[in-house]
Amino acid sequence: MSLISDFKDFAMKGNVVDMAIGVIIGGAFGKIVTSMVSDIMMPLIGTVVGGVNFTDLKITLKEAVPATDTTAAVDAVTLNYGNFLQVTFDFLIVAICIFAAIRLMAKLNKKKEEAPAPAPEPPAPSKEEILLTEIRDLLKNK
Repeated sequence: MSLISDFKDFAMKGNVVDMAIGVIIGGAFGKIVTSMVSDIMMPLIGTVVGGVNFTDLKITLKEAVPATDTTAAVDAVTLNYGNFLQVTFDFLIVAICIFAAIRLMAKLNKKKEEAPAPAPEPPAPSKEEILLTEIRDLLKNK
């Protein structure tokens, strides 16, 4: 086989397509959760704890130096722990949502497996079986 046909066979396998769909939906889901956390939950949490905006929380390790005639300006060195808290909250909420979705899917699959399949009806006897049954019954009666 050629390289192109091998790649086509690989790309069209069900698992690859399913994974691609999952990645696309996951990216969109991540944006929704990020917006929910940063636009809805974090302002509420910030209000509860005294109007703190978590993304602005930082520790200045080295102050900024303004520019002079002989030197260029040097930015401040900061430890942005507020942004880390924001990203951590995002991760925890995404993880909880994914856990809930997987648990729901597992419960739905379990209910499907528990439902017993109806027993198949036995097939109707063939003409030969009917004839043999009649012969057996006649021999029994003699």
